[in-house]
Amino acid sequence: MTPEELVQIATAEHELEQQYDQQINVCMAAGCVSTHSDQVKEALQAEVNQRGMEKKCRITGVGCMGLCTAGPLVAVKPANVMYQHVEAQDAPAIIENLEQEPVKRLICPTDIPFFKRQTKIVLENSGDIDPERIESYIAVNGYRALLQVLTEMTPAEVIDQISRSGLRGRGGGGYPTGLKWSTVAKAAGTQKYVICNADEGDPGAFMDRSVLESDPHRVLEGMAIAAYAIGASEGYIYVRAEYPLAVKRLQLAIRQAERAKLLGDKIGGTAFHFEVNIRLGAGAYVCGEETALMASIEGKRGQPRPRPPYPAESGLWGQPTLINNVETYANVAPIIRKGAEWFANIGTEKSKGTKVFALAGCVANTGLIEVPMGTTLRDIVFEIGGGIPDGRHYKAVQTGGPTGGCIPEEHLDVPVDYESLVRLGSIMGSGGMIVMDDSSCMVDVARYFMEFCMSESCGKCVPCRVGTAEMYELLTRIAKGSATVDDLALLEELCDVVRNTSLCGLGQSAPNPVISTLRYFRDEYMQHITGKRCAADVCKMTAIFEEVL
Repeated sequence: MTPEELVQIATAEHELEQQYDQQINVCMAAGCVSTHSDQVKEALQAEVNQRGMEKKCRITGVGCMGLCTAGPLVAVKPANVMYQHVEAQDAPAIIENLEQEPVKRLICPTDIPFFKRQTKIVLENSGDIDPERIESYIAVNGYRALLQVLTEMTPAEVIDQISRSGLRGRGGGGYPTGLKWSTVAKAAGTQKYVICNADEGDPGAFMDRSVLESDPHRVLEGMAIAAYAIGASEGYIYVRAEYPLAVKRLQLAIRQAERAKLLGDKIGGTAFHFEVNIRLGAGAYVCGEETALMASIEGKRGQPRPRPPYPAESGLWGQPTLINNVETYANVAPIIRKGAEWFANIGTEKSKGTKVFALAGCVANTGLIEVPMGTTLRDIVFEIGGGIPDGRHYKAVQTGGPTGGCIPEEHLDVPVDYESLVRLGSIMGSGGMIVMDDSSCMVDVARYFMEFCMSESCGKCVPCRVGTAEMYELLTRIAKGSATVDDLALLEELCDVVRNTSLCGLGQSAPNPVISTLRYFRDEYMQHITGKRCAADVCKMTAIFEEVL
C-alpha cells in the first residue's frame, strides 16, 4: 500500500458516495443497538428495496452519534436531519419524506449546545463512517498519517511531534505521551511491545468502548505509528470481554488492515513490520492497572507488581513496553496530519487538546461528548448536558470512576483539566462523569464505590485487601445509623493508611470518594451519626429499629 494507492481508494469511495441522492446513517453502537437500532436499519433497507430505491438511497450502519439518551438515532444526508427514538415502524415515513418535509415527530434538534459546544478530534468520524469498512476510514484520511511517518519521518521526528503537541495519557494518569514514547525508544531490549489498554471498568464509563465500536482503524493507526516511533514490531489490545461488539469490529478491522498491507510485513513498502493481537480481559477491574494488565496478557493472574522497574524498561515478558489507552492512540494520527502546534493550541497551558467524557446519571442529555480541556463543569452539566431533569437540583458530579471524587456545586466553574481536578480531591480518570441530584445521599455514594473497590481488589496487598473491607464496614454502620464519632475518625485514619501504603493505583485511590465526600458533605455524615437520619431518605436507619427491639 503506497500513499498513491491510498488516495485511489479514497477517491473511489467518494465516487461511490456521490452515486446516491440520499444517505441514511443508522447508529449501530452498543447503546442504540440495545434499543433495537439493528431492526431500524433492516426496516429502512427493506423499505428502500420495496420502493426500488436501491440506486438512489444508501443505508449505512455507523458508530456512536453521541446523544445516547435519544437513541436509536438516524441521520439523513444531504438534508442534515437527525431523527431520535426511531422504531422499525417509522421506516416508511422516513423514506417517504426523504425529498419532502422531515417527519416532525421524530426530529432531534442539532442546534442545541450538546452538539454545538463540542470540539471533536477523537470522535470526528464517529457517526459518519462505517466502522466495518476500511474504505470508509480511508476516505476520511485514514492511514495517511501512518504512511506519512513511514516514508517521510524518522522515529525521533515522530516522538518530537507528539512531545511538542503536549498530548498527555488519557487513561487517567496524565503522563506526557511523548516522554513515555521517548523512554521506551531509548530502552535496550531484543523485542519491544505496544499495548492498548481498553480494559474500561469504571461504572458509567463507555468512552473506549464507543471509540472502538465507531472508529477501530483510528486506534490501530495510532498504535502502528507508536510502534514505528519506539521500534516495536508487535502489539496487543487488551479489551474487556464484556464488549463483544467492540471486539468483533476490532477483529474485522485487523483483518482488513492486514489484507490492505497496512498491518503486517513491509507496511507502505518499507521494512517496517507490525502485527496486532487481541487479548480479552475477564472483567477484573484491577487489570486496568498496567502491570496487572501485562500479567494477564502473559497468562498469569492479573495482579500488580511493585515498580520500578517500569514497563518502559521491563514490561511484557521482561521487554520494554509502551502502554497507552484507546483515546490516547486515537489522538495520534490527527496530530501527525495537522501538526503539533494545531493540537497544542487547543485546551489549557498544561492540559492540551480535548477530552472525551461519558456523561451519565441525573442529567438530561446523557451520552458521549468531547470538549476542549479547560471547559468548566458548569458548561458540561448545564449547557451540553442540558441540566438536571425533573425539576431537581444539582448536588455533585463524580469524575474519575470509582476511585475519583465528588465535586459540589460551589466548584462548578472550575475548568476541567488534570491539575484542577486533583486540587478538588478528584481525578480526570479515563473520562467517566456521573451527575448526581439532591436525591442522592453522599454517604451511600461513598459506600457504593467502596463496595466496588473492595470487590475488585486483587487481594495481593494487605492495605487494599483489608483496608477497603474495613472502610466499607464503617460506611455501612454510618448508613445504618449505628456508627459513632470515633468510627468516623477511624474511617479517616484508614483512608490515609490505605492511600499511602497500597501497592497499586486501585488501593492508592480507593479512598478518594470517601475523602471527597467528607471534605464537601461532612454534614451528611454527621446527620447519619448524631441525628440518626438520612436527609435524602436513601439510607434506612435500621439501627434505630434494632435498638427498639
